[in-house]
Amino acid sequence: MKFLFAPIGIGAGLVAGMLGKKAFERLWAVVDEEDPPEPDQRYAPTVKLVAALAVEGAIFRVAKGLTDYGARKGFAALTGRWPGEDPGRDA
Repeated sequence: MKFLFAPIGIGAGLVAGMLGKKAFERLWAVVDEEDPPEPDQRYAPTVKLVAALAVEGAIFRVAKGLTDYGARKGFAALTGRWPGEDPGRDA
């Protein structure tokens, strides 16, 4: 099942990245009028950089997890098999 699910998982990961980026941009616009600092900026305020990276990481992880789970549920609905571990079921 892993082999059949791989292209779907890759596509879901790309979608999650785009959704996470948009969600972060919208949230940051509410928090601050300036663009979020980037690690390659020489004079980025450390506190602001840490906050931006933490929020961005949390949003990306949630978006990726929910997108991956949704893709797996859809795959299971189409094939009748869950692509991955299913600890809730006896083998």
